[in-house]
Amino acid sequence: MRSFRKYVYAATLGLSMFAVQPTLAAAQDAHGSFTLAHEVHWQKVVLRPGSYIFTVKSFGPSDFLMLRRTDGTGAQAMLMAEGVETPRGNQVSRIVLVSRGGQSYVSTLQLPDHDIALRFVVPAEMALK
Repeated sequence: MRSFRKYVYAATLGLSMFAVQPTLAAAQDAHGSFTLAHEVHWQKVVLRPGSYIFTVKSFGPSDFLMLRRTDGTGAQAMLMAEGVETPRGNQVSRIVLVSRGGQSYVSTLQLPDHDIALRFVVPAEMALK
């Protein structure tokens, strides 16, 4: 009975090492820049037209997006992603916008080079009427 417990303990320890390994590989922060041609709502933050720098940071089970303008004006923003997905197929890095009530809202930030797509809260069509 004692040797069986040792075997189960060793197997559990071995499997837990594989579970931790992908987390360490994914710990590298994604970063980049983009330019907005018009005003865009990103959850509760309104971004003016201009150039921005972003960094994606993981804190435990949550992923956060840090934004700041390249010219140093305006406040910095930190947004929590509603969900995280793995991009499908041959996607390019892009910001996906949806229109609600004549305003533009960010729904997804796709970063296939970093193997991540962040989803953000967008108000429902009915909520804006």
